[in-house]
Amino acid sequence: MGILLQTEKLTKSYGDRMLFADVTIGLNEGDKVGLIARNGSGKSTLMRCLVGLEGYDSGSVVTAAGTRIAFLDQTPQLPEELPVWEAAVGYRPVVEALAALDTDGREELLSKLRRLMTQLGITDHDALTGTMSGGQRKRIALACVLAAEPQVLLLDEPTNHLDIPAIEWLEQTLSRSRMTLLMVTHDRFFLDRVCSRIIEIDRGEVYAYTGNYANFLRRRRERLEAAEAGVARARNLLRKEQEWMRRQPQARAGKAQYRIDAFYDLKERARKQAADKDVVLSVKSSRIGSKIFEADTVCKRFGDKVILDGFSYVFAPGEKIGIMGGNGVGKSTFVKMLLGLTSPDKGQFDVGETVRFGYYRQEGISFNPDKKVIDAITEKAEEVIINDGERVSPSQFLSRFLFTPADQQKYIAKLSGGERSRLHLASVLMNSPNFLILDEPTNDLDIATLGVLEDYLSEFKGCVIVISHDRYFLDSVADHLFVFEGNGVIKDFPGSYTDYTLWRKESDARAKAAESARQSATPQPKPAAGRPAKMTFKEKKEFETLEKEIQSLNEEKSALEALFASGGDGADIAAKASRFSEISLLLDEKEMRWLELSEKA
Repeated sequence: MGILLQTEKLTKSYGDRMLFADVTIGLNEGDKVGLIARNGSGKSTLMRCLVGLEGYDSGSVVTAAGTRIAFLDQTPQLPEELPVWEAAVGYRPVVEALAALDTDGREELLSKLRRLMTQLGITDHDALTGTMSGGQRKRIALACVLAAEPQVLLLDEPTNHLDIPAIEWLEQTLSRSRMTLLMVTHDRFFLDRVCSRIIEIDRGEVYAYTGNYANFLRRRRERLEAAEAGVARARNLLRKEQEWMRRQPQARAGKAQYRIDAFYDLKERARKQAADKDVVLSVKSSRIGSKIFEADTVCKRFGDKVILDGFSYVFAPGEKIGIMGGNGVGKSTFVKMLLGLTSPDKGQFDVGETVRFGYYRQEGISFNPDKKVIDAITEKAEEVIINDGERVSPSQFLSRFLFTPADQQKYIAKLSGGERSRLHLASVLMNSPNFLILDEPTNDLDIATLGVLEDYLSEFKGCVIVISHDRYFLDSVADHLFVFEGNGVIKDFPGSYTDYTLWRKESDARAKAAESARQSATPQPKPAAGRPAKMTFKEKKEFETLEKEIQSLNEEKSALEALFASGGDGADIAAKASRFSEISLLLDEKEMRWLELSEKA
């Protein structure tokens, strides 16, 4: 497999801030690569450098001759004054793909683009692009880059603003695709199921791992353990070499210069930390009483669209609920009614007196972009109480969210998406809430920060409601789920997202089997008089196979009946009972098909 895209010692900085240095990576034909790095380390900038949308300080980017590259930006720019279809057809990857095709090929591509837009929920092609939400514009751009089928596709946070069915559909689409992929995403299930390689940028160093995200976690842990051991060895050796260096100059006059040079290199290695510093979430939650909230027959609709229809629920202390459902079914409206930001049409939410909400908004940060980071936090509080009653200054508090003193002097307008999300999270937690409501908190947080947040929420003594399309996050945080099924229907599922997925698949399989049995039991129309139908060769083979299968199933059924009648060992009686039901259903289907074919014999 040839290399389609190669970088050599790529370096990029903004003023005195180094984003990345000496980055050397290669994308081979057919690679599906996930790019992982801390927020603020320049992942999006690197992607833009690869496709020529931004310059770089030094190094090179080389593309194989004839290779067509498409890029899905984190916030795609589409002309707002054009209808959706015109904007899509005029989007750069589509234009480039159309230019390389003949008439038939162009029609096929446009047909595929229409189909992909429909699959992603974009059905009104005449609406102005400017009236579409950011998430809808992301879906339009995603349909465009997939329809264009470039040799290399770069994706910056492709799952943001997609609901879970759309994310699962995209997983399957990309897994089957022959395109070479390089993607930045915080969705760990997505990385695990799509990627065959992971590239990590850690403190300016590039590490490549073969395999999916689960393998990356294991290999990275091994790397960090080896690095820790290396740093420990360097520090031990440094102590010995420092003794030698402290001697009088004449004592080492005849020593080799290389040993002196090696000392300074050793000193630098001993200073290194084997792992990046993590966000520290040690904020104290205030006490919460026994009454949290009660929802009493709450109803809400917008025109013909029903959000809630007589919803009632008593929320218990310590509950952690995940809310999931398709886009537009009313998840955010639900929490806004709970917070009193939106009024129900009927019914009410009765909230306990000790409840102190902390609300992380999907819309993002509400700070003045012209303020500095430190000023925005200081305005909210002069000090923050963290665990064990310790009081810290706003500057000390911000340092726990990885804002260095220099970062704290930045204007909010200059922050990256990940930095804004960290600042938003800090502002929510600094007031010691005892009931956290997190509406899509995972969109701009890096994977390491998500892990810290998951650990914090698992130990959080208060209550949590989290709206998320991040399946890994839901599994880690939620005790049970509110599944918004649309038209005012909310299913309270007692388990994790993974449990729900398994239950849904089993339910779908049972429904399909029942429908198949029902159809098999429906009398089939007889052939027209005078023209008796005869078995085809294929039907004859099927008829012979059915006779053998029916005999085998009857024998297994009889053996199970004898076991049940004997009162024998019941260690796996549940499994045998389940198998007995399965056999009965199979026999019904196969005997009905045998009778149908026997009429043609």
